[in-house]
Amino acid sequence: MNDPGFRPSVPDLLLLTRPGCHLCEDARQVVERVSQDLGIPWQERSIEQDPDLLDRFAEEIPVLMIDGVQRDFWQIDEARLRRLLAA
Repeated sequence: MNDPGFRPSVPDLLLLTRPGCHLCEDARQVVERVSQDLGIPWQERSIEQDPDLLDRFAEEIPVLMIDGVQRDFWQIDEARLRRLLAA
């Protein structure tokens, strides 16, 4: 049945970056474009300000997290991101 009060959950979209990262700029553009097209908000966080994130992801930046799960790194594939968010 269609529940008029039902709202699908909005994915938590997080891009982990670091200052001076050229791949991060490319990833930022992809995430911004897709999020605007799909109406999904996103956040960006620098790993430089979190020692745990810096230790875990220093060699993989940028990293795309969806609902707390790492989904992509280095180069964010726009088609893959769209598929993941459409599911």
